[in-house]
Amino acid sequence: MNSRVLELALKKQRLQFKSDSLREQWCGHARGLAPAFGVADQVRTGYVWLRRHPEVLLGTGVAIAVARPRIAWRWLRRGFVAWQFWRNGQRWLAG
Repeated sequence: MNSRVLELALKKQRLQFKSDSLREQWCGHARGLAPAFGVADQVRTGYVWLRRHPEVLLGTGVAIAVARPRIAWRWLRRGFVAWQFWRNGQRWLAG
């Protein structure tokens, strides 16, 4: 076997061992983020569920509007202002 080929094979093997070690270290560090990813997954699941069942959100809004009209009106204004801010920000970023 050519010495150059043998040298390259050994270098490849060392790099593979180092890659395995770095992958294990990264997995160890990532374990600390698992709870945050779990919460994000739950939020996403809830969002998907609400997208499939918009009547629940509408019913909740109507119930709040009937029970507490001042609070409903306040949150409606805040939502409108946030929506306007979002829309203007999108226009600003696009243009």
